[in-house]
Amino acid sequence: MAGKARHRLEGAIDRFMAAASLAFIDAWAVVERGYRRPLSWLARHLRYAFYPLLAVAMVGWLAWDWHHGRSLDAAEDAIFDNVISWRPAEPAPSGRTVVVEIDDCSIEYYRARGEGGWPWPRERHADLIDALDRAGARAAGFDVLFMDTLPDDPGGDALLEAMARGGEGRFLFAASRLHPDFDAAASLHAADVSGAFGLVPDATPPGPRVALARPYGAAMARHAGLVNIRRGSDGVLRDVRLYEAAGDWALPSLALRLARAAGADTAAALSARGGDLRINWREHSRLPYASAADVIEGTPVCGGTLPPLRGVVAVVGHTAAGINDAKPTPVNMAMPGVEVLAEAVEALVADTWIRMPPGWLKYALATLLVLLSTFVFWHGEPHRDVDPAFFGANLLLVAGAFAGLTWLGWFVDIFASLGYGALCFGLCRGYATVQRKRTAGNVDYLREYDPVDQPWLLLVRLRFEADPSLPRQLARRRRREYRRVLRRFLYRGEGIVLIEGVVERKHWLQAILDDTVLLLWHGETEARVRARARRDLDALHATLDRTGERLDGDSRVLACASAMRIGGDDVPAGDRRRRLRALLGQDLDRLDEWPLATGNLPVSHHSPREESDPCESPSAS
Repeated sequence: MAGKARHRLEGAIDRFMAAASLAFIDAWAVVERGYRRPLSWLARHLRYAFYPLLAVAMVGWLAWDWHHGRSLDAAEDAIFDNVISWRPAEPAPSGRTVVVEIDDCSIEYYRARGEGGWPWPRERHADLIDALDRAGARAAGFDVLFMDTLPDDPGGDALLEAMARGGEGRFLFAASRLHPDFDAAASLHAADVSGAFGLVPDATPPGPRVALARPYGAAMARHAGLVNIRRGSDGVLRDVRLYEAAGDWALPSLALRLARAAGADTAAALSARGGDLRINWREHSRLPYASAADVIEGTPVCGGTLPPLRGVVAVVGHTAAGINDAKPTPVNMAMPGVEVLAEAVEALVADTWIRMPPGWLKYALATLLVLLSTFVFWHGEPHRDVDPAFFGANLLLVAGAFAGLTWLGWFVDIFASLGYGALCFGLCRGYATVQRKRTAGNVDYLREYDPVDQPWLLLVRLRFEADPSLPRQLARRRRREYRRVLRRFLYRGEGIVLIEGVVERKHWLQAILDDTVLLLWHGETEARVRARARRDLDALHATLDRTGERLDGDSRVLACASAMRIGGDDVPAGDRRRRLRALLGQDLDRLDEWPLATGNLPVSHHSPREESDPCESPSAS
């Protein structure tokens, strides 16, 4: 009894699930037809004009974006941030650049000794330069603006200026480019800025006026570089400017002058991206740090270990709370400004800056992918095997770009281009799917067939046959071209139903049945159906023979046609199915075929009981 009750319960659940599934499918079909039939209407009217229109629209948007928002650049920046975080390895610091931080410990150390807190007297900054000089530092740069003298510390001002003068370019200081609105009132010309160089071979001095915030001393101003930054559209700092342009002249940054003072060759970095240096940002292996108090005192009074300073480039700046100029970067949303500057110097000195192709390349690649995708589909819907091939090629390109950034210092910013190309390919594939579903007679895309209004059906079996004497590769090319032209002809036509997919794709039987397709016409009378089929097959033959892979001569298409009246007011619904099965069976079962040619459409007519008559030969027409 318990077993019977369990079976009854299982049966009730199965019936409920089947009824619920059927109700859902019926309801969902209404939703699908609500958007598929309008798409089918669009495909019917646009036909293959959709693809050139899509190409014009997508390439036009790329051209507009190139001159306006540069959305692909913004997309690549976001992808760059993720790749930087996900990569399995990052470059280790070379040890040639050291961050000397004015941190909380250094400020508190001198405050505890009764020597004052922040701001430090200029003499202490001079002591820091002297300590770095005695430690053997090759160059030192201050990410601190010393704009004005201190009335209560003239000795400290003079001492710091003397250190700058005595360093002969080894000790560099920060300057800032003011807004161009202030240039008109400035007395300084671009060519007179220390370290300025021409952007063109014939740059003539003195150049335009420029407004700068420079250090107070003449020697300090002579050995100064800009510390202006330029963030991305999302506010994240990824690139450091190596110079600011003023007419035909370039005003060098502090990072550039420090790298040159250390003997680095900066020519390639200057010419790579118009002065933008993409830093190879590190998340897990930071540059060496040293507290300023440790350097001045020559011993780790702040508890850390002093890194080697001989031969290094020391970058001095604030990291203490309240005076830290934190900046958002791809690996740290609050990276101290002095570390950003030091990373730029490290990239130049160690030659680890990220190489990137010109900005136009991603737009050219996106344009090429759009044109290639639209042309391929306009030429005729490609085989389904193109989809995994397209995906695999994109995956290889992405893997190559990822490996390049991880191990070679190259960021080939093609990710957004590939995404844009994939969008175009998806739109083409989606439109081709609508064309294919229309041609296959899917009722989600077409008005449902009514056998009462159009009782006559004509079924044609087509089979491609290449000349046995053709080389195998050429025969495969003929076959592939035949399929493409056939699909293109059917997709742009109207009134022909394509029956395909008899067996699973890549099944062993598919290799035998691959060249066999069934075409179906329906109409009110036999004469109308015959006339329509003859007109369409004549057009198909002419289309096949017009292509570069001509059919006449070394390949042919064989056909077998049958017609039957399966509907009408006098034919019951059950009998319609039997007649349709008979029509399909007799057309698939016949061995006699005739070559497809203009004006040649022999059709066998069958009554419902005549299910074994052969297709007529061409001479019987």
